[in-house]
Order: sequence, then C-alpha cells, then structure tokens
Amino acid sequence: MQKTTLLFAFLLLSCLSFAQSTINVKGKIIDKNTNLPIESVTVYLSAVKDSSLIDYTITNKNGVFDLNVKKVSQPVFLKASMIGYQDFKQEMKEITASKDLGTIAMLATAKALDEVIVKAEAPPIRIKSDTLEFNAASFKVRPDANVETMLKQLPGVEVDTDGKITVNGKEVNQILVNGKPFFDKDGKIALQSLPAEIINKIQVTDTKSKKEEISGQKASSNNTTINLTIDEDKNKGFFGKFMGGYGTDSRYESSALVNYFKGKRKISFLGSSNNINSTGFSMNEIFDNMGGGRNTSMSSGSDGSFGVNGMSFGGGKGITQSDMIGINYADEFFKGFDVSGNYFYRDATSKNTNRSRSQNFLPDRTIITESNGTTRDDRYAHNGGINIEYTIDSTTTVYIAPRFSKSNAVNKSQSAEFTTGENNKLLNDSNSNLYNENDSNSFSNSLNFYKKLNKKGRALNFSLDNSNAKNTGSALNQSKTRFYDPNGDLLKTDNRDQIRYNRNFNDKIDVGLEYLEPIVDSIRLKLAVDYNWNKTLENNTAFNFDGDTQLYDIQNDSLSNFLRTKTITVNPKAGINIEKKNIYLGAYFGTSITRLNNESFYLYKDTKLIRDYMLPSAEFHMSYKLSKAKSIWTSYSYQVSFPSATQLLPVEDLSSALVSFTGNPDLNPNKSHYVYLSYSNYDYASRSGYSFYTGGQYYDSQIISSTVYDESAKRTTSYENVSGVFNTWTGLNWNKSFKREVHSFRVSAGTGMNFNKYKGYTNAEMYDAFNYRFRARANFTWDYGELLSVNPSYSYTYNDTQYTNYSINSASTYQHQINLQTTSYWPKGLVIGNDFGYTYNSAISDGFKKDFYLWNTSIGYNFFNDRMNFKVKVYDLLNQNQSTMRSITATNIRDEENVVLKRYAMFSLTYKIEKFAGKEKKGGKRQF
Repeated sequence: MQKTTLLFAFLLLSCLSFAQSTINVKGKIIDKNTNLPIESVTVYLSAVKDSSLIDYTITNKNGVFDLNVKKVSQPVFLKASMIGYQDFKQEMKEITASKDLGTIAMLATAKALDEVIVKAEAPPIRIKSDTLEFNAASFKVRPDANVETMLKQLPGVEVDTDGKITVNGKEVNQILVNGKPFFDKDGKIALQSLPAEIINKIQVTDTKSKKEEISGQKASSNNTTINLTIDEDKNKGFFGKFMGGYGTDSRYESSALVNYFKGKRKISFLGSSNNINSTGFSMNEIFDNMGGGRNTSMSSGSDGSFGVNGMSFGGGKGITQSDMIGINYADEFFKGFDVSGNYFYRDATSKNTNRSRSQNFLPDRTIITESNGTTRDDRYAHNGGINIEYTIDSTTTVYIAPRFSKSNAVNKSQSAEFTTGENNKLLNDSNSNLYNENDSNSFSNSLNFYKKLNKKGRALNFSLDNSNAKNTGSALNQSKTRFYDPNGDLLKTDNRDQIRYNRNFNDKIDVGLEYLEPIVDSIRLKLAVDYNWNKTLENNTAFNFDGDTQLYDIQNDSLSNFLRTKTITVNPKAGINIEKKNIYLGAYFGTSITRLNNESFYLYKDTKLIRDYMLPSAEFHMSYKLSKAKSIWTSYSYQVSFPSATQLLPVEDLSSALVSFTGNPDLNPNKSHYVYLSYSNYDYASRSGYSFYTGGQYYDSQIISSTVYDESAKRTTSYENVSGVFNTWTGLNWNKSFKREVHSFRVSAGTGMNFNKYKGYTNAEMYDAFNYRFRARANFTWDYGELLSVNPSYSYTYNDTQYTNYSINSASTYQHQINLQTTSYWPKGLVIGNDFGYTYNSAISDGFKKDFYLWNTSIGYNFFNDRMNFKVKVYDLLNQNQSTMRSITATNIRDEENVVLKRYAMFSLTYKIEKFAGKEKKGGKRQF
C-alpha cells in the first residue's frame, strides 16, 4: 500500500512539474444593441495557418471570458460564437504577452439560426436552448480511438469504471446515432465499436419519453441522451474491423463488425465468439475484450452475464463461452417515414463451482449454513424489433415499435449443504441434483399517436402498449435431506425424485389518453385517463418417480397448483404543464381505481379472492435553470404496487425440502412516497463543476417476509405488512479538466451515502435493521500528448448494519479498491498497456481470501498503414484473480466464492477496413 501511494504521489508531482507559465487573454462580450452582457458565448483561439484549435472557454453570467494559454508566435484568430448572434473574428499576429481585449460587442441576427452552422467556423462547444453541442474535431483523440474514448475528453463528461456515463452530474441512459438507436438505446455497442474519427457532433439533451418526443414537450426525466451525428464525409462509406485471437488454456476470442452508411441508410453487422466472459466488441486497441480491467463491453456483469437491448443474457456466475450475431438497420423510406430495426442471436454456456457461508440471524441465536456445488447453464435467445415513426403532416405523428423474443435455458446443478446451530450441532444437511429447462416466448408492441388540434398548444395524445409472454418448462429434483433435533439425533429424512412441469402466461395492456389545453402561452391544462389490464396465470403439475414403471407418473398433489390473477386499474387524472424559458413544471393528481381478482386451485380446494381499491395517484417534477451552468431538478410521486397471487393466496410452495412459502389473504398493497432532488453546476469557462443529489422512499405499507424456523432450521415463510420502512441516498460529485501545453489533466471525485431501515418477522418477533453505506472515490488522468496516458484511481466503501431483536447487535465491512492504468504509444506503432488493481475486503470469513491483485498487460504493434495490429495480452499476470464477496442484509451475512478466469496469454490479429466516398483522411489525426 505504501509503495502504491508513493507511486501515485510521484506521478502527480511529475505531471505538475511539466506545467509551464502561461499568459492571459481576457475580455467581456456584450450585446451591441442593449449593451447587456451575453452569457455562454464560446470564445476560442485558432491558428490562421490551418485553423487548428489552440484553446477555448465560455463567457460567464457577466459576459467575461478568461483564456490561459502558452505563448503563440504565429498569427491566430480570436473567435466568438453564439446562436442568434453574428460571429466575431479578430486576427492577432502573435500572443506573447497577456492581453485585455476590453469590451467586444456582438450583433444579434434577425433570426436565430438554430440549425444553420458553417462547418469551417464551428466552435468547440455550443450551448443552445435545450442542447449542449460539442464539435468532435475540436477534441484530440488518437486515430484508432473509439467513441467512448472521445467522450472522456469532453468537459463535464465522466465515464466511470463500470461504464456509467454522466454529463454535468446527470446519468446518460440513451445514446443515439443520427437520432436513432445503434443496435440498442443504451448505446454501449456504439461507444465500443464506432471509431471516433467518423463523428461530427456530440449533442447532449434531456432524455424524453416517446410521447414527449413526438409531442414536443419538455423532458420530465432527470436523465440525459447523447446523440452522435456522423461526419458528412464519413456518412457514405464502408468500414469495420475483424479480430481473432488464441491463447493459453485454450482461451480464444473473435469478432467482426461491418458498417455500411449511405446518407440516412445505415446497415451494420456484428458477430463474436469467445470463452473469456466477454460480449466480444471493443475498438480498444490495448485490451480488446480482456475483462476485469478498463474494458467493459455493453452492460456486462462481474458474474459473466451481459445485456443487449435491455435483455440480460449469459450463463451467470463462473466462466462463460458465448456466441453472438446481430444486424442493425435504419433508413428513411420517404420524407417523414423513418424505420429502424435490429435482430440478435445469442448463445452462452457457463460453468461454475461455488461455495458459500451464511450467518442467519434469529432472535435468540445465530445459525450457520455452508454449501458447495457446481452448475452448468446453457442458453440461447433470438431477439428483434422494429421502430417505425411516420410524420403524416405537421400536425400528426404515429409511432409503432413491435418486439419479439424467443429463448431456451437449461440449468444443471449438483450441491451439498449443511446447517449448524449452537455448539456446532448439526441441524440439517442435504445433497441434490437439479435439472431445469425453460422455453420463453414474448411479443410486445408500443403505439403512440399524436395530433395537434386547431389551437396553438391544444393537442391529443393516444398510447397503447401490450405484451404477451409465455414460459413453459420442467424442473427435475433428485435430493436427500436429513433433519436433526438439537442434540444431533436424526429426526427424519426427506427423499425426493420428482419432476414439476410449469406453464406461465403474462398478458398486459396499457392504454393512455391525454388532452392538453392551453391556458396561456406557457401554461397548459392536462386531462388524462390510463387503463391497465394485466393477467397472469401459473399452472404447476408435479409427478413422483415410480420404481415399478421407471416413469414419473405418480401425481404429487402437494406440489401441483393453479394460480390466476387479473388486475384492472382505471386512473383518471388532471394536471398542469408550465413551460417557460428557464423552468418546466409538470404535475398530475388523480384517483386510481383497481379491482384485484385472484383465484387458486390447490389440494382440490378452489379459492377466490376479489379486492377493490380506491387510492390516490400523484406525480410532480420540476426543472429550473438558475443560469446556463446551474440547474435544479426535483420530483415526487406516490407509488402503489399490489401483492402477487403467491403472496396472497393460501397455496403452499413445497418444492424445496428446506423452505416452504404460503400466501396471506390479509395483505395490503405496497404504498410509498418517493422524492428526489438534484443540483448541478458546471462552469465551462473553468471546465470544472459539481453536482449534488439526494432522495428517498418512505413506505406507509410494505410487504415483507415472515419466517419461522423449527428446531431443525427448516423455514416456513409467509408475508406481512409493516410501516415506517425507508431508504435514502445522497451524494456529491466534482470534476475538473485543464491543459498545460502538451499535458492534459482530468480530476474527479465523489462521495455517496445510503441510510436504510428494514423490518421483518423472524419466529413471530419483529426485527429492525438500520443500514448505513458510505462510498468515496477519486480519479486522476494525465495525458502527455499522444505518447503516454496515466490514470490512477481509488475507491473506499464502508457498510454498517445495526440490528434490533437479533442475537447480534451489528455487522460492518469496508473495502479498498486501487487501480492504476498506463498506456504508452512510443515508439511509433507500438502500444503498451498496463492495468493494475488491488482489492481488499475487511470482513470476509476465515477460509475466504480477503484481498487480491489483478494485473492485465498488453503489447501491440500496428503495421500495414495502421490497418493491421498484432497483439500479445496477458490477463491476470500475477495469477491472483478471485471472486470472493460479502453481502450484509437485514437477515444474514453471506460470504461467497465462485470460479473466475485466471491467468492466460492471448495472441491476436486485428484487421480494419475503411472506405469512404467523401474526403480521404489526412494522417488519421484530429488536431488540437
């Protein structure tokens, strides 16, 4: 630890020692007609010779700008640009001393040219009414960089180690390419696979729902959308990448990505196959798909699972071999008729060996359960969808988005576990072999119709969403479970050899109708009604094995049951929209009327349970821009969710010998208040900013588990309602970027805290658990031109839980994570990368390793005009990688260890193709 700290300090001091004295160029910009200062004007210096960007800034609320630059001995232009104003341009022969340019007056244009941008004069950043726009060519990236790398260069943009992107404190939940999804709306494929050099603009806006988008309403969410526009010269061409690699221990990886762009028509194909827990797509020249370090492809999990298009996929914990094929298509068939769609095929096989130790808390004692086992998961899935948006005329828009999926999953597992009580007396033990297979089919469709009526601001919006899902499968259980009394003497044995067939259906229809009536220009009345219909059906039939017939043909009535739930909700509501220049407020208030109809058939008994509810509904959200840099967002909602049929109906689930579940007909719905507040302040003049957020959810009524343990630790679980449960969160993030000659620096830090209170019942006694979680992080990046990149980071997490009415009073844990990433691009053509991490978890139980190092390294060489790359990579160079984790909940502490990838070496070859109909790239570099 001490050596690592000294290394970080040395790197920081070395970086700062390169910084040399700078000179200052300042001034003030005003409106020529009103003499008032203009905020958020982009002021920048560029070389007269080749228009390369030297530096830039943004005026503050007083119209003042301040540029700190090195001495420039060549002619330069000082330019000022702002939507709605004529550009200002002044030539200076050189800048060798600080200058005060005094007051600069800009003349307003007769009409704001929101969409007319002169390409040669594009400033590095524009702040429009609701859009923040970056000019990609103004930000230096290497010629082989992907879009994610470029995003990391933008002021106010942060990409954390998990791949989560925030802009000025707001989380990015949608990334589009030319306004359309590129395979998936979360954009992870676009970030990893598209080269930065084809991007023209990066546009940042608040995320809108489809209804808000087609109706032109302001966004009601606190999330952000990034839209990547393709450079006109690169929007007509063919490009892609092919990669293949083979390594030690029979590890391999391969991928292909091919894109054909022609105007608004875009066709992309991707494919991959590997056995290194990766989805297989990255333009990262250093590490490609080598997980565990800087590379995260799409939404991948530490357990080897991954997600595309919002669908989680992959075998789960362990080591996964996967294959994928995907096609994406987008086009405009004729003016106003846009079509996009995609299709994926995925298969994966995961193998895992697991061991765990759980401390389960009871009011008078603690019992320990230890288990070990092996699993194999085999899965495949087809998934596809089409988005059609048709603007019939200036007043009418129709949007249709059907989707389908078909999947199959097979799980095989062998496990053994035992539970001990006080004095290590054995309470139960079991051995089991399980085989589960499931087939799933689903179809969904979303329809939106928007119509402007004959008065400005008057409009009608109709939406229809439906989904139909079917799941059929079987579960084979061969197990032997033994139960003991407190003295350790055998009480009974439960032997099972049975199969259970299940058929589950879920059908849902949501209809919404909204009418907007203008009161004044900025205020509209909203009248709406929502209709929701949901039907779920579960049919289970079980059979025991017959030794005489050697068939599973003896029906097991205790494991066979039928459950059906139908929920119908009508929610009339009224509200208001206020849309002004700096403020947006939207609110709805209404009454939710619900009929809950449940039915079950179990052990030859038919049970019907019908409940009617009339509950309030409310939602409120407001955003307020204090200035171009500062904004506040807040929201409130009253949330209700109803218990499921298994929680309500008196049907026992006895599929496990160790735990059984039964419903409670007296349950009330979950009812809670949700509130959130955030504040962000990013100053583009100083390229620094911070954001603060806080929120919470308080339950008037929450459904919780009530568990009774018998003398052999067999559990019987039902459900109860409690009140006074809550969870809260708060956090602060800060970041800053600056430049000193060839040195670029980015610093970010953040903290987050959670306070949660849980309640439940164990052995008929109520327990309280109060949980506190704190996390702090710091990240520093230093780039020395195009030769070296150094990125140290550190995070600390502390978790503490206090218990009432339990055999223990408290439990806590803390974790340190240190990471150092370095990349060298010298000498020319050679790329050397290192990704070194250390993790320490304080409270892991004896027998589980508390800490480990993970060091990935890579050496690559570019040749054949940089179109080919040969690479040697070593994953887990120290051979210490592990998957040991501790989780603390309101009822137990669990330590778990799973199989992970260990050290391997990989030799790979990459070939890139690139053919554009526009201009040839010059040297493949962006100038800064």
